[in-house]
Amino acid sequence: MKILIIGPSWVGDMVMSQSLYITLKNKHPKATIDVMAPAWCKPILDRMPEVNNAIEMPLTHGQFSFFERRKLGQALSGEQYDQAYILPNSAKSALIPFFAKIPKRIGWKGEMRYGLLNDLRPNKKSFQYMVERYVALAFPKKQMQDSASLGGLDNLAKPSLFIDADKQLQALKKFNLNQNKPILGLCPGAEFGPSKRWPEEHYAKVANEMINQGYQVFLFGSAKDALVTDKIKSLVAVSNQQAVYNLAGTTNLIEAVDLLAACQTVVSNDSGLMHIAAAVGCRVVAVYGSTSPRYTPPLAKAVEIAHTDIGCRPCFKRTCRFGHLKCLTELQPKQVLLSIQKLNAIKVATC
Repeated sequence: MKILIIGPSWVGDMVMSQSLYITLKNKHPKATIDVMAPAWCKPILDRMPEVNNAIEMPLTHGQFSFFERRKLGQALSGEQYDQAYILPNSAKSALIPFFAKIPKRIGWKGEMRYGLLNDLRPNKKSFQYMVERYVALAFPKKQMQDSASLGGLDNLAKPSLFIDADKQLQALKKFNLNQNKPILGLCPGAEFGPSKRWPEEHYAKVANEMINQGYQVFLFGSAKDALVTDKIKSLVAVSNQQAVYNLAGTTNLIEAVDLLAACQTVVSNDSGLMHIAAAVGCRVVAVYGSTSPRYTPPLAKAVEIAHTDIGCRPCFKRTCRFGHLKCLTELQPKQVLLSIQKLNAIKVATC
């Protein structure tokens, strides 16, 4: 069996989609799975043993380009795929498998996909978690009525990215890092917007306390997050700053994957890096502001969720409509430190 997946465009979604690939390989051990996704996804897909080939999607996110999609589909028709799974909800994402003449095209009901998909699933909202929605597509429609059909979140295959020990060592050497002390990873950025970002002052207090407990701290993020990570480091006690390594904007994605895997514990906003940390085996403290773990929780074996119980959350807004961001500012460092203590069994001081 040959399977084509039209993959998602966001880091966290791509990581979570591995649960579908694992499930498909468990059901069809001899199947080959190819994933079409943006070029930046290739390093992630290369770390998924279930994926045979990562096919670059040359069109940008949101770009319709009907004739280009038809051309891409026609070019793939010679591959003779048996099935296609279309993970995005858009009509345009279903065009390529349609023009590739793939016999079975599976996906959730979305924007005007009638005809483009011939195994259209209408009950997406019956599945609470995004990962459940991915995995449910691997089973016949009649078998998958709701979350209970899958046996619960704990029953699902979890994403697990392969870590190349040699490349991890190369990354550690490249950035003059070592593993002589336990490592706490901090991921303080979020593409979604400020309503997902826990304050820098709070991250700095956590970093400072963990350094006092014998840890070193790696700060992760993109170039856009460099100002945030710079501020966090500057707020750490001067005597502790030599134990803080600011990697934001300096690593490529796969280096970040390998360096996250070197961390024992990671504290992260609800972001793509949170899902990567979970998929490489870290213990994860997930900080939630405007969003909710009831949709896209980290799928790690050891997880602590940190959030406030303020009445206006979760609102799922990019910016706080009240202008106070209390869902984040009122989540105190002590709560996150206690979560780390539960995972690591270390002493926590009062902040």
